[in-house]
Amino acid sequence: MKLNRQLFINFTLLVLVASLYRVLPRPYGFAPQIAMALFAGAVVKDKRFAFAFPLLSMFLSDLLYQALFIMDLTPIQGFYAGQVENYLMITSLTLIGFLMNSQKLKTLVGGFIVGPTAYFLMSNFSVWIGGGGYHRPSTLEGLMLCYADGIPFYQMSILSTFFFGAVLFGAHQLFLKRLNVQQA
Repeated sequence: MKLNRQLFINFTLLVLVASLYRVLPRPYGFAPQIAMALFAGAVVKDKRFAFAFPLLSMFLSDLLYQALFIMDLTPIQGFYAGQVENYLMITSLTLIGFLMNSQKLKTLVGGFIVGPTAYFLMSNFSVWIGGGGYHRPSTLEGLMLCYADGIPFYQMSILSTFFFGAVLFGAHQLFLKRLNVQQA
């Protein structure tokens, strides 16, 4: 029971920190949510909670964005068209996490590449098909232009997933080692 309580506290803090980090000034695309979705999928035993952590983090940060927007402290709205689709895309990355073995560097690196790549492909396709703000033509060329528009975000997404993934999975391994030492 004590372990479950400690894990709950750790994950709650993780969600809060990730939510707050997302609204801090940073390069666009450099956020912890993809790494969080992969981590939750790989580590959280109860799959319902695995999906809930990145979703909750996104919602809390969007709520904070909306409050800051209402107070004229940011030009970024917290609630926006396409929000539900974005939540579904981030949350779906948890499925990739289910395939990752948190003990094997090879699967971690693979997940850190596949996760942001899947999000890049899904999100830019969604922007293109929905007309987005870019008004790219509904042709293959328009789709490719939309993907080209997203490359800077993709690069930051890869970097942030490796950075936050290393932090999350590394902290988890340290936590497990500490737990094993205490139980021994």
